Amino acid sequence: MSGQFKLLNEQRFLPLFITQFLGAFNDNVLKNAMVILITFQGARMSSLDPKLMVNVCAGLFILPFFLFSATAGQLADKYEKSFLIRLIKLLEIGIMVIAAVGFWLPNLPLLLTSLFLMGMHSTLFGPLKYSILPQHLRDEELIGGNALIESGTFLAILFGTILGGTLVGLGEAGRHYASATCFLIAVFGYLASRSIPTAAAAAPALTVSWNPLSETWRNLKFAKQNRSVFLSILGISWFWFYGALFLSQFPAFAKDNLGGNESVVTLLLAIFSVGIGLGSLLCEKLSGKQIEPGIVPLGSIGLTVFAIDLYFAAPVASSISGMSASQFLAQAGSLRVLIDLVLIGTFGGFYCVPLYALMQTRSEASHRSRIIAGNNILNALFMVAAAALAIVLLGAGCSVPQLFLITAILNAFVAAYIYTFRPEFINRFFSWIKGAK
Repeated sequence: MSGQFKLLNEQRFLPLFITQFLGAFNDNVLKNAMVILITFQGARMSSLDPKLMVNVCAGLFILPFFLFSATAGQLADKYEKSFLIRLIKLLEIGIMVIAAVGFWLPNLPLLLTSLFLMGMHSTLFGPLKYSILPQHLRDEELIGGNALIESGTFLAILFGTILGGTLVGLGEAGRHYASATCFLIAVFGYLASRSIPTAAAAAPALTVSWNPLSETWRNLKFAKQNRSVFLSILGISWFWFYGALFLSQFPAFAKDNLGGNESVVTLLLAIFSVGIGLGSLLCEKLSGKQIEPGIVPLGSIGLTVFAIDLYFAAPVASSISGMSASQFLAQAGSLRVLIDLVLIGTFGGFYCVPLYALMQTRSEASHRSRIIAGNNILNALFMVAAAALAIVLLGAGCSVPQLFLITAILNAFVAAYIYTFRPEFINRFFSWIKGAK
């Protein structure tokens, strides 16, 4: 192994990587298995509209990020991190017991409870996984470590989404397979976490405030004192806005504009995820193993250019419906759509990985976890805003390709705002280009 992949041979990184991958994987196995079950068997569990319940699922998973992120950041700063991670993975096993009973019966309240608790699990784990990296990795390894974490996360989302839907689709026994799979993934995640090396508490004397509103505001005010950290947080949150908006539109885009069935949705998700993974992994090469703000504008340019091209590449509406992935690939113009999506993902990797590394290294160690928790809250808020914008624009008659175009234009304005207030990004971009020549 060479470059960043050497970290996969290191105990200071590999157990954390596996733990994070399995956690994200389990989130998405559970979420998609539940969504598919409710969509097709919701009438057995509740008199409520299945479409409404699917949206309730999305809201329940993201709600804990608003409720518990501030507390999670404080705990991650106050206590030794590997111990907290093991406790959180034990919590995941208990949550999967609740989910297993919910799948087995099936019982909608138990399933929704387990989904909410998994959102809480992810909320508690988020500040730990990013704040522990600077304690275990050298500065020149942070780009590679973050790249592996980001690429692994998006691949876990892809594989978990596919597996969750596949398991529940296996007939009456499918929900039993899903419950057993989620439980086993949680067990393996806990076993992996036991090998994570210790990471000393950053602020052991910290007194925990249990008021999420005041603590969140305090953390964001502290982050604002460091302009580069705060703008990195805004940039990361914008990336989640951008990504959430694109991912949420893939089903409608595949069906209405591309004329595809569910396999085309999976193909779009796979291409987009692979692109983000590829872009993340290329960051170390592009930056020379240094934390290079100069490649962030490169990412911004690609996010705008290829989203605009996707608007022109996509048909307004398809005259065919129900095409499989192989049939779609045989259509004229399909390759251009896929190239645009993989490049959007790739430039997204260029954009977000350096921003995570900047946030980690330029925040004070004693407040790092709390700043990351504040970032997670803003991420969740931006994703909710993305959903709201999509609802408004689609309700006003916009097509999905037009929504992509509007997002691309907004991305250009967001980039201009960030780089105006932090010229370092643009200055480093031109220096990086000169150095590349």
